[in-house]
Amino acid sequence: MVQPALFVAHGSPTLAIEENDYTKFLRRLGQEMLDRPRAAVIFSAHWESPVQLVSADDRHQTMHDYYGFPEEMYRIRYPAAGDPLLADEIISRFKAGNLPSRTVEGRGLDHGAWVVLRAMFPEGDIPVVELSVDAKRSPAEQYAIGKMLGELRSDNVLIIGSGGLVHNLRRIAGEGTDPAAWAVLFDDWIGEQLVSWNLRSLFEYDKKAPHAKEAVPTYATEHFAPLLYAMGAADSDRQAVKLFQDYQYGSLSLNCWMFGNRPDR
Repeated sequence: MVQPALFVAHGSPTLAIEENDYTKFLRRLGQEMLDRPRAAVIFSAHWESPVQLVSADDRHQTMHDYYGFPEEMYRIRYPAAGDPLLADEIISRFKAGNLPSRTVEGRGLDHGAWVVLRAMFPEGDIPVVELSVDAKRSPAEQYAIGKMLGELRSDNVLIIGSGGLVHNLRRIAGEGTDPAAWAVLFDDWIGEQLVSWNLRSLFEYDKKAPHAKEAVPTYATEHFAPLLYAMGAADSDRQAVKLFQDYQYGSLSLNCWMFGNRPDR
C-alpha cells in the first residue's frame, strides 16, 4: 500500500483540547481519508538540529514543551509506540544519501508531533518515528532530505511534515479575528507553487512570495521547513492537493496539504 506525504499545520498547542473545524478535519483525515499506515514518520518544527536526528524509542513519552497554558494541557499523554527498526532503516537511507544522522532515545514526542498525531490517530496505535528539521538548510536541501525517504511510502509508511506556513506570533490578533489579507495572499501564493510543483519559485519563496517576511519571519523558519521535507518525500509523484485552509488569531494558518496520493473518499 502506498501512503501519501502530508504537510499538517499544528497551530496552537491548545488544538489538543479544542473542538473546531480543523480538529474535526484532522480526525476525519486519520479515520476516513487515509488508509491505515503501518507507521508514521513525522518531521516536527519543534525539534531542530544541524545533524539529522531520528527517534528510536520503543515507547514515546509525551513532552509538554510549552508554558502558560491551561492545566489540562499538562495532563495529556500520548504514549504511542516507536519503531526502532524503521528508525534504523531511515538512518541507512540517510547514510546512503551522505547525510550525517543518528538515532536518539529518551527524548519523547514534542507537541509539534503529538498534537497532530493525537488528533488523527486518537488511539495512539500507530507506531511513530519523529525526525528533526534544520531550518538553516536551504529549501532545496530540505526537499532533498525528504526525497531520501520517498520509497518508504510504498511500504505503507505515512510521512508528515508538522509546522505552519504563516507563523508570526508577533502579528497574531484576538480569537475570532477575520483572516489577515497578507496571510491569505502568502498562503495562496505558496499553494499555487505547490499545485504546479514549481520548485524554482518555491525554493525562493522568501524573495518571491508576497509578504514572505511577515509570514515567515527569521525566527520562525523552522515552521515552514517541514513543508519542504514532506513535499520532497513525494518527488516521484509531484501531485499536491490542498485539503484544508483556515486561520487562528487572524494570521496563524491552519493548512493541510497532501502530496503524492489524491484523496478518494
